[in-house]
Amino acid sequence: MNAYTTNDQRWQAVQTRDSNAAGHFIYAVRTTGIYCQPGCKSRMAKRENVEFFTDAAAAEAAGYRPCLRCQVKTTPKRHSDLVARACRLLETCDNAPSLDQLGAQLAVSSFHLHRLFKAETGLTPKAYATAFRAQRLRERLNGQSSVTDAIFEAGYNSNSRFYESADQRLGMRPREYRNGGAGAAIHFAVAQCTLGAILVAQSAKGICAILLGDDPQALLEQLQDQFPKAELIGGNADYERVVAEVVGFVEAPALGLDLPLDVQGTAFQERVWQALREVPVGSRVSYTEIAERIGVPKAVRAVAMACAANRIAVAIPCHRVVRRDGDISGYRWGVERKRQLLARETALS
Repeated sequence: MNAYTTNDQRWQAVQTRDSNAAGHFIYAVRTTGIYCQPGCKSRMAKRENVEFFTDAAAAEAAGYRPCLRCQVKTTPKRHSDLVARACRLLETCDNAPSLDQLGAQLAVSSFHLHRLFKAETGLTPKAYATAFRAQRLRERLNGQSSVTDAIFEAGYNSNSRFYESADQRLGMRPREYRNGGAGAAIHFAVAQCTLGAILVAQSAKGICAILLGDDPQALLEQLQDQFPKAELIGGNADYERVVAEVVGFVEAPALGLDLPLDVQGTAFQERVWQALREVPVGSRVSYTEIAERIGVPKAVRAVAMACAANRIAVAIPCHRVVRRDGDISGYRWGVERKRQLLARETALS
């Protein structure tokens, strides 16, 4: 039978430094902000400054940090379980709860939840909820729901609130997205560079695709698959200058590319792509390093998938990501092109 069920029993165990009580409860000291196992040899606290918790996770959730002397730590599984519960709440609530409301439902402090959630997923709870709703909206639109129905089914509680961020989440107006880009004008041109054929496409927001390959027709078909009902405008003399600038950047990366990008992806993908854009010319990073830079060291596979989903070659330099052992692994546009890009950049650095 557990002899430490009441606070009086627990306090007695703390006073006598009863090591047998370890694992039955945790005590925390308000004046120091530290929690310990019973039996810890730290300086004895005053009773009025002590509160008790069932385990280390509950103490951390209340804002306490572990004692360095007795080194109490929460388990990774407890952290993962808490974040998983938070994700389910964010996904199933009609209206996304605030951080304080989410913490109250999970019986943890908002500060602890925010820190833990971002460490586990690379996103804040708010960003996760936004990305989830945007993904659900895409699914509803692709399922041929009406735009209004799709907006409400995805969890937006008003049309006006959704339309404030529609372009950012979809890259175009929602009706255009639902219709495969119908009504959207995308300028494009195909040219040749030392890497083979290159297609550059630009929406009203910026460069939305830089595709590499051997067959120009195949590149055009890839663009058509991405926006099957958009108005694709080719052969424009003014746009040829944009393509020339991109080709110049491919041939001489040190020149940089001063053109706006129309980046469309999930919140996680966009974090990865932004981290890639911060990798200097001539440098190489591993998938693990990128995962660590965006705060999710365990998400190496997800980082690799985000790299593979990138449609803007070179400008979002996923070619600078290699395996941890330095091996030049897969590349959406072919390993040989990746090798050429890296060799060219290495020569310039």
